[in-house]
Amino acid sequence: MTAAADLITATPRRERARHSLTTRVVIYGLLIFFAFVYLIPLVVMVMTSLKPLDEVTGGNMFALPHELTFAPWIDAWGKARIGVSETTGIAGYFWNSIKMVVPAVIISTLLGALNGYVLTKWRFPGHKLVFGMMLFACFIPFQSVIIPMAVILGWFGQFGNTLSDLTGFSFGFGNPTVNLVFVHTVYGLGFTTLFFRNYYEAFPTELVKAAQIDGASFFQIFRRILLPNSAPIIIVTVIYQFTNIWNDFLFGSTFAAGDSSPMTVALNNIVNTSTGIVEYNVNMAAAIIAAAPTLFVYIVGGRYFVRGLMAGAVKG
Repeated sequence: MTAAADLITATPRRERARHSLTTRVVIYGLLIFFAFVYLIPLVVMVMTSLKPLDEVTGGNMFALPHELTFAPWIDAWGKARIGVSETTGIAGYFWNSIKMVVPAVIISTLLGALNGYVLTKWRFPGHKLVFGMMLFACFIPFQSVIIPMAVILGWFGQFGNTLSDLTGFSFGFGNPTVNLVFVHTVYGLGFTTLFFRNYYEAFPTELVKAAQIDGASFFQIFRRILLPNSAPIIIVTVIYQFTNIWNDFLFGSTFAAGDSSPMTVALNNIVNTSTGIVEYNVNMAAAIIAAAPTLFVYIVGGRYFVRGLMAGAVKG
C-alpha cells in the first residue's frame, strides 16, 4: 500500500515539475527574444559609431568593424557641424542640458515634496480641489502651453532688461537656460506633487502629530521626518523628471536658440544637416552620447524605481 501510495503521489509531482520547467523555458525564451530585439538598434549604433565612414557606407550594418576607430566619437564631441553653424561639436550643448536638467529636477522635486506634505499632513479647506487641479495639469499637452509660456517668458525678459538697466544685472531673467528651468519646473510640478502626495498619504500621521506636540515647526517636521523617509519616492521622481527633461525637444527648440540650445536640439541639427556628407558614424556616436545620461540614471537607480512607485501604493 505504501509503494502504491508513493507512486500515486509522485506522478502529480513529476507532472508539476515538468509543467514548471516548460513554463520557465517559455518565459526565459520570450525574455531572451525580446531582449535581443530591443538591443539590436543599440548594437547597430555602437558598431556603426566605431567604423570609418567608407566602411559604413560600403558594408553591412550588422558586420563588426574591420578597422576599429574612435574618431567618430571625438568628432561628435568637439568637431561635428551643428546644422549650418561652425564645427563646434555637441560638447557645449551637452553642458547646456546639464545646466538645465540639474536645477529643474532639484527644484521640481523639492516643491513636489513640499506640496505632497501640505496636501496630506496639513490639510486645508479646498485641498482636494487644489490637488485635482494639479492632477489635471499632468494631462495638459506640451503644445497647448507654448503660447502662454512664451508670453510669460517675454515678461521675464522685459523684467530682466529693466533690472539690467537699473542694477547692471538681469539675475537670469530672460536667459534661455533659466527660462527652460522655469518651464520644466512648472510643467513637472503636477507629476512630482502626485508622486509625493500618494507616498505621504501612506506615511504615519501619528509621527507628524507627535512632532507637533514636541514643538517642531512646519519646516522642521518636513526636514527631519518626511524627507529622511522619502528616499524611494525621491529616486522615482528624479528618474522620471530627469528623463523627461533631458529628452525634451519641443520646449528646447521653442524657447532656446543657437548656442544656448539643449542637447536634443543639437542632435536634431547634426543629424539633419544639409551641408557636406552625411557622416552616419558621427551621428550614431552623437546619439549614444545624448542617450548616455538617461541610461546611466536608469542603471544606477532603476532597481529602486518600481520599489519607490509601490511604496505608497498600499496604506497601512
